[in-house]
This record gives sequence, C-alpha cells and structure tokens, in this order.
Amino acid sequence: MNALSRKSALPLLLASLALPMASGIAAQDAQPTAYGDDGLTVYGTPPADLSGLPEGPEVDGFISARKGDRFQVTGETGEKTVIGISAATEVKGAGGFLGLGSTKLGSDALLNGLPVSVKTVQWGGGLVASAVKFKKGDYKTAAMISRGTAQGFAEQTAATEALRSRVADIDNYNVKGTTNVFFDTGKYNLSPEAQADLCQAANQAQAMDNALLLVVGYTDSTGGYEINQALSEKRASRVVNYLQQQCGWKPYRMLTPTGMAEADPLADNSTAYGKAQNRRVAVNILVSKAVDGM
Repeated sequence: MNALSRKSALPLLLASLALPMASGIAAQDAQPTAYGDDGLTVYGTPPADLSGLPEGPEVDGFISARKGDRFQVTGETGEKTVIGISAATEVKGAGGFLGLGSTKLGSDALLNGLPVSVKTVQWGGGLVASAVKFKKGDYKTAAMISRGTAQGFAEQTAATEALRSRVADIDNYNVKGTTNVFFDTGKYNLSPEAQADLCQAANQAQAMDNALLLVVGYTDSTGGYEINQALSEKRASRVVNYLQQQCGWKPYRMLTPTGMAEADPLADNSTAYGKAQNRRVAVNILVSKAVDGM
C-alpha cells in the first residue's frame, strides 16, 4: 500500500482532530476479555515477543483513535484498521530510531492525527504493529496541534484556565504599552535590535497580571494592496513566532495576530523617513478592563 503523500497527509491530520475516540475500535475477529467504562473493547495484552508470528499487511494512514495498547489507523479512502501495540513494537521517526519502551516517548508517542506507515503481524485474530514509521515533521505538527486543542489548554495551570474564562467574552482592554519594531522595504526578517526589543516587551508584559499580547503588522505605501497585505501578515507572524520561541511568551496569552497593510500609518508616506516609521509591527500589551487591577 502506498504511503500518504505529503500533500494529502496534512488535511487528514487536521481533520482527525475533530474525530471523537471511535467507540467501535476493536481488533478484527478477536474475542474481547472485558469492556471498559467508556464502551471501548479491551483485549488481552499483545505478546512481548513477535518473532515467529505470521506477517500481516502494511497499513498506511493517520492515527484516528488511541486506547491503551490499541490504536486505529484511517486510510485515504476512509477504511479503519485497529492495531495492537506490543513491547516489541518499534517506533521510528525520520532521522532516528525511537524505542516505544523509552521513557522519553512512552504511550504518548503515537498521537491522534499523526500520519504513519505500520508494519504488522497477525495475532489473536487481529493485528499487532511490529514497526511504526512517521516523519519528524509530521510528528512535530501533530504534537503542536495537540497542545493547541482545548484538551491541551486544560492541562495548563489552574490560574491560566481561570484567566481564560474571565476574559473569554470581553473585548474591552486597557492598553498598558506598545512596542514597535521596524523592517526594511519588502522584508519581514527581524534585526538584532528588533529581537532585543521584542523580548524586552515580553518581559514587561510578563510582570503584569493577566496581560495578553496583540501583534499587528503594517507596511508603507510602496506596492499594491495584495502584496502589502501579505507582507504585513508575514511580519506579524514572524514577530509572534519570535515572541513564543525565543522570548518564552506562552501561546495561550496571545490574541490572534493580524496584518493591516498600509492602514493606520504612524507617519507621512510621502517621505523616506515616514515610510520607515510605517514599516513596522506593533506589539500591544493588553489587560481586560474586567480583570485590570485584580
């Protein structure tokens, strides 16, 4: 069976996150030994030694459900295959080998939404994985999306959850500070000065209770609207990435960034100086009026 293409894997990965844990996850023709409280069928533990077992099919698709030592793979045409995990199952990422029994990965290694290629053996009327392969980039994407779901957010601290609930439906904020970083014409790379200014802004916001960041990108009047809109969005995205990856700002304390093209200029676009002032990203420190001072 052919592996999922890179083009088709990502939409499947994203779509899988909306799927509930399949209640019908069950090994083909295997006899259950018990039923879990959530209705998923529970089977005997797959053997630790898979040598000598007859070879099964190779299964390609994405992981659409996971329960204990079983996971479900959904293929491109929608077919679902339930596969067991053994202590002997090898989990391989592109560029290296990862043993399933490793404490670094544990049972969380095979994430929902992860495109995989699975070699299997036959056991107990069903299938057990002898090897699971995935690409490093796909794993990073699945892990990032998993951390961004409501379930991942709920795993943050109780204080963070309380903050989220208090400001969820409030759109009135006090602006506690704004930091502007500037760009060359047509560019969206950050200068060393801009990088330092961004981390300084993050540190300033970190010292405030309940602070959020709103990042807005702008351009000067050079070029057409479509080009400038895309450029302003790239600038905003670059700043958000730097704040999160290099300055330690948490994603759940970031409002949705936006690009404004040449709108709201700081200075006159008819001069070189004015254009330089307008090629910017504004990082705004906001605190909801409902929680300001708490």
